Amino acid sequence: MRKMMLLLELALSLSCLSQNRQSYQNPVIPGFHPDPSVCRAGDDFYLVNSSFQYFPGVPLFHSKDLINWEQIGHCLMRPSQLPLHDAGPQGGIYAPTIRYNNGTFYMITTNVSDKGNFLVHTTNPHGEWSEPVWLKQGGIDPSLYFEEGKCYLVSNPDAGIYLCEINPQTGEQLNESKRIWNGTGGRYPEGPHIYKKDGWYYLLISEGGTEYGHKVTIARSRDIDGPYEENPANPILTHINKNAQDSPIQGTGHADLIQAPDGSWWMVCLAFRPQNGSHHLLGRETFLAPVRWDKNAWPVINGDGTIALQMDVPTLPQHPLAPKPTRTDFKNGKLGPEWIHIRNYHPENYTFASDNLRLKATPVNLNNGKGSPTFAGRRQEHINFTATTSMQLKKATSDDEAGLTVYMSEPSHYDLFVKQLADGKQAVVLRYQLNELTHTEKEVILPQGKVQLRVKGSNEIYSFEYATDGKNFKELGRMNTRYISTETTGGFTGIILGLYAVSGSQTSKTYADFEYFDYEGK
Repeated sequence: MRKMMLLLELALSLSCLSQNRQSYQNPVIPGFHPDPSVCRAGDDFYLVNSSFQYFPGVPLFHSKDLINWEQIGHCLMRPSQLPLHDAGPQGGIYAPTIRYNNGTFYMITTNVSDKGNFLVHTTNPHGEWSEPVWLKQGGIDPSLYFEEGKCYLVSNPDAGIYLCEINPQTGEQLNESKRIWNGTGGRYPEGPHIYKKDGWYYLLISEGGTEYGHKVTIARSRDIDGPYEENPANPILTHINKNAQDSPIQGTGHADLIQAPDGSWWMVCLAFRPQNGSHHLLGRETFLAPVRWDKNAWPVINGDGTIALQMDVPTLPQHPLAPKPTRTDFKNGKLGPEWIHIRNYHPENYTFASDNLRLKATPVNLNNGKGSPTFAGRRQEHINFTATTSMQLKKATSDDEAGLTVYMSEPSHYDLFVKQLADGKQAVVLRYQLNELTHTEKEVILPQGKVQLRVKGSNEIYSFEYATDGKNFKELGRMNTRYISTETTGGFTGIILGLYAVSGSQTSKTYADFEYFDYEGK
């Protein structure tokens, strides 16, 4: 009995310790998770990110503390909600906003590859979301504000912030759009959000472009339609100044504010982590900062308008999640919400057989900006990581291939794959695709059977390895990280580690069985 009491006291003390932490690590959602928006329903927080050309669209997260986030799905799960056509890394779904009002959740965003701004809604964020409700007011980065039975829409047509009232159920615009603020003079005023505090309407936006000059600015008015006066201390968040020039975090911007149940205020924002000089590959990630917001005053972000990887600040009571497993073994016959496809995928090309993920090879390759290759990937979340898979290419004809890709976009990826040779043998191949440049770095002939493929990432190098016994890996080659960085290739996305299969024949019966996928970050 005494032993049980001691164990109980220990468990309670550990629980109290976890509930009263004074720190957390940024980013709170690592990897390609840009343009965060957050809302609260009771004690629960929900967050969404943009998704560009990937399907499903708009990843959706849940948290109890704003620090530990679990992905519970996507807002856009059906092709009718998310027609991506030939969307590339500058197309598809731009910045979303999520809001909760009177029992209903609303997610509003822009599909720049389709008809523009739309919203979807649900009463259960863990379930299905509605079909799109299309909106008249243009621009990108639309946001909603609810007050006294009215719903207001802000977005940025014509390089300014415009406001109108809408019916969120039908999309009908109820009055003319009105320009309410132009920002402080920075380029690309975007990402507008409206909040009300102490009788003031606050209008938060981003300026400077989602690059090194990114910043967050704010204005306020006693009336929702203005005029808005800007904060004399703008920008309230930026890393472009001297105080953050050496920070491992850059490009801070595109933010959203939220008040917690205890009255504290917080900001989620995007930023990126440069590596290999001034290059970033993981995409824009989701960061968190505390906000001091005194009565009738302007918000102050983390004391000086900057954020850090190690945030030594008081937090909400923390609710840590179970560690993510290193291995995805595909034995449950489905892919988790972290797995995504390029554009509108073809479900018939993805099956589960003998505890493997089976990918049917098709002629749509990774360089093709149209259609959807047979590709299932997940985000690179750490600068230093190891990813491993075991696969077997079956019923293949000459030059059919399947393997593991470090994928930034159609013109920029490194591929480690198994290829069928004309003489019935197979080879493991390392190839890079850099815009117009394609080069096979190395090719090694192997016996038929399973092959293990591995990529290791570091600050400057991706190292590619293979094995046939699951243990004795041999390095096939190395590639410099900077050549597939955002600064080199362009676009708004980040590295996806993908499993894929390609055939040169429309009538191919080729497929690849993937036994598992291991991912371990450091």
